[in-house]
Amino acid sequence: MNTLTVPVYSLEQDEFMSDRHFKIYHFEGDFPDRSELLIPHRKDHYLIAFIRKAGSRQWIDMNSFDLKDNTVYFFGPHQLIVKEEVKQLWSTGIAFTKEFLSLYGNGALLKLPLLVNPYNGYELELTAADILFIEELLQKLQTEYRQKGEWQQKMLSAYLTVLLTYLSRLYTAQYKGNEVNSEQQLLKRFQAKIDESYQQYHEVNDYASMLNISSGHLSDVIRSQSGKPAIKHIHDRLIMEARRLLFHTDQPVKDISFHLGFADTSYFNRFFKRETGLTPSAYRDQTRAIYP
Repeated sequence: MNTLTVPVYSLEQDEFMSDRHFKIYHFEGDFPDRSELLIPHRKDHYLIAFIRKAGSRQWIDMNSFDLKDNTVYFFGPHQLIVKEEVKQLWSTGIAFTKEFLSLYGNGALLKLPLLVNPYNGYELELTAADILFIEELLQKLQTEYRQKGEWQQKMLSAYLTVLLTYLSRLYTAQYKGNEVNSEQQLLKRFQAKIDESYQQYHEVNDYASMLNISSGHLSDVIRSQSGKPAIKHIHDRLIMEARRLLFHTDQPVKDISFHLGFADTSYFNRFFKRETGLTPSAYRDQTRAIYP
């Protein structure tokens, strides 16, 4: 996928792993010189980070927040991330790709609430019991990570399964503890399809075909479950990506328009203004004045 000038970082192979699908990061105060993290970037993998102590601020998809002590943070592939500064950090991070889960028969984990993230959360508050459980599990993961052998990756996959399942239980309790019915599942599937295809497809009919249902039924369900029309979900996704690129890159509006699947820049300008009240250029100027 063309990401314009926003770099996408993959996992780097290290001495402990033979592939680039799983990695453990551990910092005790000193943080390596990674000045490239201070510029807008994306990751092509999942990252679960247990922050023991930190004081820096980050931006995720235009939302800013301060990292808190004794808190778990979680990020999915291709979210736009910016760190305001690189400070000392006491943390352990578990990074892994979709391929890592699939390779060991754990593809179903991709449907866990933490990874699906239906409520667009980024952090999990922990009790003392949660901290103890997670610390013990992270220690097991780190020990196994340093033991090369034919069972290494299977053991890592098993421990990761426990961690993701435990954190998904916390996620569900913290954000919303309701069971998801079939219509809510359709809403989530629709939103997932938009995330995959918003650059190529801008019409409800296209997504109804992907989901093998009629556009009328899709529209009715999406409106009843979300309170807004199906087409608005598509437009909102396009606007979010446009805002990311306008704020975080210097690409001309016409390039951003083409990247988002608009053949006519003037139509993109009218679309953006209708949805936000500002032209793309005015939005870029205004946001950069507020967040220089």
